[in-house]
Amino acid sequence: MAKTQHKAMKPTWEGHLRLSLVTCPVALYSATERSADVHFNLINPKTNNRIKMQSIDAGTGDVVERSDLVKGFAVAKNKYVLLDKEELDSVKLESTRIIDIEEFVDAATIDRIYWDEPYYLAPQGKTGLDAFSVIRAAMAKQKKVALGRVVLHTRERVCALEPRDSGILLTTLRSHDEIRDSGEVFDRHLPKPEARMLEIAEKIIDQQAAKFDPTHFKDRYEDALRDLIARKSKGKPVVSTAPDEADEKVVDLMEALRRSLKGGGGPSRDKADRFIAARSKAGKAKKKTAAKKTGGLMKDVSRQAFERESAQSACNRAYISTLRY
Repeated sequence: MAKTQHKAMKPTWEGHLRLSLVTCPVALYSATERSADVHFNLINPKTNNRIKMQSIDAGTGDVVERSDLVKGFAVAKNKYVLLDKEELDSVKLESTRIIDIEEFVDAATIDRIYWDEPYYLAPQGKTGLDAFSVIRAAMAKQKKVALGRVVLHTRERVCALEPRDSGILLTTLRSHDEIRDSGEVFDRHLPKPEARMLEIAEKIIDQQAAKFDPTHFKDRYEDALRDLIARKSKGKPVVSTAPDEADEKVVDLMEALRRSLKGGGGPSRDKADRFIAARSKAGKAKKKTAAKKTGGLMKDVSRQAFERESAQSACNRAYISTLRY
């Protein structure tokens, strides 16, 4: 079944994979599917006909055939450098038809923010099948990710290649210039969390810990759109429903954490208190031991402080009495 679907897929790119002097023909296939998404057409409600888009000259208002159009790069206001298809095709890079492996790295060293679009890279035809198998097996044994370059959609992209099933997963990587500095957003100094709140939050995380299963996460908005379309197609009325709101708003952060701990299938608020008390019991015991070692000294200091405070209070009362009389 999978092989039949693989043969029916149209490759996004065709060329060669090269490691040093070893080369093999390969084809690139998109690893994601978006054909199941809900797509809308623009309709004229008066005629129920689709709208036809036209290319209009912004200066003259005349209709221009798309086949007569060329691409232009703006160099100044209303001034463009025009390039036709032949001129664009003249920009040839080796990576246009060859994925040249340049180096191997550990996958963990690639920050996740750089990972972009995934593709399946498979051998094309029987020629070079052994070479593809050797390259893939070597990467699997060494547990390394290969880095190379490929031209996709008129742009050269850095890509990461790693073994997956009986083929290779190729993922395009964003360039360094594409990544925005996090300091532009994360410019605030966060307050240090209180120990009690942090302990409850950690307990909530423990309660909700699970193994990732992508089947648990569906596009609920798309499902709602499909339901809306189905209802309208059957002539049923469309009723707007507001999303459910919480019964009451909790302003206090500690109270919100405690309720979350209770609502998450964990212990109640009292159990949460006992949980915190148990965690801090060891710390209190250490403090108690330290207090015993210095108990005699603290008692002397406390006694002296009490005597000074009593003497001062007596003086204050005597002074107030003189004011009264």
